[in-house]
Amino acid sequence: MKSVQVDYDKESKTITSKNDAKTEDWVSVCQKFNDDVERIMDVENQEDYTGLYLCCDDDNQPFYYLVKEDKDLFKIRRRHFMDNLGLT
Repeated sequence: MKSVQVDYDKESKTITSKNDAKTEDWVSVCQKFNDDVERIMDVENQEDYTGLYLCCDDDNQPFYYLVKEDKDLFKIRRRHFMDNLGLT
């Protein structure tokens, strides 16, 4: 899964690209933020990106990423959900 860091304005719900943003592997991004990620909303008209995610670092600083979601992401999310319930 591909992701790219963006700027997000909560008030106007505007997503703007960062000039120096590079495409990153989403699983690597999640690991970088210790899986402290939250899906904020669906996105449209953002190339092939389908979701906006909030990632927080150790100091609770927010970072926003557009993610090209696919079926592998849903498998990962389900596995983590089941892990959190103690069912795996």
